[in-house]
This record gives sequence, structure tokens and C-alpha cells, in this order.
Amino acid sequence: MKSFLKGIVVSILIFEAKLILKKYKPKIVAITGSVGKTSTKDAIFEALSPFYHVRKSEKSYNSEIGLPLTIIGATNQWGSFVGWIGVIFHGLGLILKKHKYPKWLVLEVGVGKPGDMKKTGMWLKSDVVVFTHFGTTPVHVEFFPSPEHVRREKILLAQTLKEGGAIILNNDDPLVADLANKHITKVAHKTYSYSLSGEATVKAENYTVVYNDKRLPTGINFKVSINGNSIPVFIDGGIGITHITSPLAALCTGYALDLDLITISKQFEAMDLSPSRMRLIEGKNDSMIIDDTYNSSPVALQAALDVFASVENKGKKIVVLGDMLELGKFTTVEHEKIGESLPKGVDALVLVGKRAMNIGTSAVKKRRIAQKKVFFLDNAYSAKDLLEERVGEGDLVLVKGSQGVRLEKVVEALMKDQNLAPRVLCRQEEEWKRR
Repeated sequence: MKSFLKGIVVSILIFEAKLILKKYKPKIVAITGSVGKTSTKDAIFEALSPFYHVRKSEKSYNSEIGLPLTIIGATNQWGSFVGWIGVIFHGLGLILKKHKYPKWLVLEVGVGKPGDMKKTGMWLKSDVVVFTHFGTTPVHVEFFPSPEHVRREKILLAQTLKEGGAIILNNDDPLVADLANKHITKVAHKTYSYSLSGEATVKAENYTVVYNDKRLPTGINFKVSINGNSIPVFIDGGIGITHITSPLAALCTGYALDLDLITISKQFEAMDLSPSRMRLIEGKNDSMIIDDTYNSSPVALQAALDVFASVENKGKKIVVLGDMLELGKFTTVEHEKIGESLPKGVDALVLVGKRAMNIGTSAVKKRRIAQKKVFFLDNAYSAKDLLEERVGEGDLVLVKGSQGVRLEKVVEALMKDQNLAPRVLCRQEEEWKRR
């Protein structure tokens, strides 16, 4: 019954969204990929905000219900029947009466099963399409015949592009470029690219980690090379590749739209970073947490571990990893691969969930870490209890897992100022808190 009612609500919201788009004619930036969608969405929102009235997908509203909610300008009402009726009437109000409406919408577009992107493309048309990073084994692969089918599904977003629109590609992912060349839209368009190392429209250079006086990371600096000019960028409270590629994609979008890039770069200095996505949070006992607990996939986890290994600190290095979910038949082998590539020098490896156990056994087998430094736990609460006793001054703690493992609870327990949790951590809504 719930599924039936949900289907009716989704159909009504999509119908309203179509009418709203037809009436107000906003321009649309649509973003997809397996890694970095939300951070890129937030960065592009910041880039456009000084110039236009802009709205972005809230949190990670990228599903069949999330897109129309963003277009309508409403939030997820979860199980509230009255709340959903209110959303429907709000949509009707926008259709029947003239209201102030955003000039641009920045939308995160995800897929959970075959056919999702095709359905979206039947009613959503984009002015700019951004492809972030696909990876070899993307999340949600459990629901597709193969990783290649996930990528083919996502590349269909290019077919939503309007005549004369712009496509933004991550040149550091060969899968993006390869699929784009094979399946990209045939309408007249311009293509732009961004990269950390290779040739691209927008390139990052001179990436450095910024440290405090206790030799703990607090942010990153880098320069952006574009059209012969060099633009400095500082990201406070974030670390890792995603906090470089996201501003690059945003600057690339700004360049495609002929906006002032210096103005855009200054936006990033005060940007409120996406919760629980490679976010630096001060921990108890003068420690530092790298919070990447929003979700997990093989490519994102490996990237997080690479960053963690490159950061210097005076205390212990502690890694807390939860299950990677929705990998289907790839579950065991992908967890084992992470164990095989675990950075050396880890002082404690805390694993939460039965799937994550494969990381530990593989890491020990490949002599990446000693058995006595590996801890196998059933849930986030057990991990919280263990770590509260072990984290000390100068320690660096990486925490990452799929959303079902709820490792944000571990971060909340370890953070210095827990009053910041509603702003900096994921899944802080009452609906999540009750689970």
C-alpha cells in the first residue's frame, strides 16, 4: 500500500515539476557520476550565486522524488501524509499564480536501477551537464548487470542537453571521456573539461595541505590554471581530491557561462562544505577527524585512504571503516582490494560490519598491518565506545562507511564540539535519528 501511494505522489510531483519548468523556464545544471556529485553541486551553486537567483538540490535529493521536490522548492516529508498534501498544494500554487522563481537550478541526478535516467530524460532538459567521476565499481552496481551498465545509464544524462548547451567532463577519469565520446548527445554543444594533471580547460596546480600549530590539517590550498591565468583557491575545513575537483568543475561551469572567475574563486573561501564528505572536524583531546561518512564505494574509499596516507600528524593514525553496501556479487572482492591497498603506518584499523571484516583479513594477509592493530565490531555504538578511550592528542582519525552503517554516530561521539553536529554531520534529521 505504501509503495502504491508513493507512486501516486511521485507521479503528481513530476507532473507539477514539468508544469513549473514550462512556466518559469529556469536554466538547469544537471550533475551525475559515482563520486563527487553533491560536493560538485554545492560548488556550482556557490559559483552561480553572486550572479543569479539559484536553487540547488538539498542534501542529496537526486532520486525520482528528489528532483521534483527541488523544482517545487519543498523538502522530503518522509511518512507524513499531511506533509505530502502540503507539498502538492505548494506546487499547485506555483503553477496557478506567478511567484518569484530561481533563474538557475543546480540538480544532482542519480540512478538506483536500470531505466532511471531514461525516465528523468523524458521530462528534464538541461543547459549544462556535468560528469564527475565514474570509477570501476560504482555504488548501486548490485541493481545492474555490471558496472558498465551503471555508467551507461548515467551517461544518458547527456541526452537531456538543450541545443547550444555545455558539457563539463572530468578528464582525470578515462571512463568519463570514453563513454562521453561514444554516447554523447548529437545536438550542437560546447565541451569543457577539468583535470588535476592532464590537459583540460581548467587545471589544478600546486596542491598543498594547510596545517595548524599542532601539525593537524585544517584545509587545502591550490591554484587553478585557466586560459593562461592562475587563480588561487583556499578551502577551509576540507581535504582531499573532491574538494579540488568540485571547485574545478564549478570554475569550468563559470567559464562556460562567461562569468567572472575571480569572484567565483572567492566564494569558495567561505563555502559551507557538504556534511560528512571529506570534512575536517576538530576532535576531542586535540585530535582531528576526517569525516567521510555520508556513503562509501570502492573508488571513493580508496581516494579517502590515499589522502589520509599523505597527511602528516604527530599522533596516531586511526582508520574506521564500515561496510560498503549495494555492491552485490562484487562485495567480497572489493572489500578485499581495500585491505590489500591499506596504507602502511596505520596504528589502528577499526572495522564495522560483517562485510568490512574482509578488509581486515586481507590487510593482515598482505602484511599491510599487524593483527593486533585490527578491531572487528558489529555496529557504530561499539566503535564509538572503543574509540572514545583510544583517541588522543595529535591523532588523525578517518571515518568512512555506507550510510546504512551510520558511522556519523562515531564522529559525533569523537568531535570536540557536539553542538556543531546538526550543521556538519550527515543524517541529522529526526527521521534518521529515530532509526
